[in-house]
Amino acid sequence: HNEMRSPCRTLRLVVFLCASCKFITSSFAAYGFSKCKFKGRDVLFLCYVATIAIPWQVYMLPQYSMMNKFHLVDTHTGYVLMQSFTAFGVFLRQFFMSLPNELLEAGRIDGLSEYGNYFRIALPLSKPSIATMTIFSFVAIWNDYMGPLIYFNSTSKKTIQLGIKMFIGQYSTEYGLVMAAS
Repeated sequence: HNEMRSPCRTLRLVVFLCASCKFITSSFAAYGFSKCKFKGRDVLFLCYVATIAIPWQVYMLPQYSMMNKFHLVDTHTGYVLMQSFTAFGVFLRQFFMSLPNELLEAGRIDGLSEYGNYFRIALPLSKPSIATMTIFSFVAIWNDYMGPLIYFNSTSKKTIQLGIKMFIGQYSTEYGLVMAAS
């Protein structure tokens, strides 16, 4: 029981931090791509979305090397940073595009900056789409096995999936403990 307490706490912390960071970065990017006009926006958006087509296995080793250089391997900070930026959340752009520009223009007339429009108008109206993205992020991070396996070395940092794996040995498996932890 005590062996699983630490991985469970770790997983809850990691999931909360990763989902929170994904929410912030994805919603900012989606708002910027949908409501802010700047040169090269469409090309940048295309490049951003094209990253979805690249499987994680292609860039996991370069990512590990980069995290190793920054001394972020075996830290929650490194794992949270890697999970914080995803192109999947930019599909919130479709929701932000559906917001009438007149609504944001009214906010500007009332003295709101772009950040004010984002925090006081766009974000409150996008609660359902953000909730959906947060749920998808939560499930993906909660079920992630390969990322924590690669980046967490010490037992105190491992998530519950890796904690369950510790009950499975080369010659025997503690099925009772595995089922209780599951």
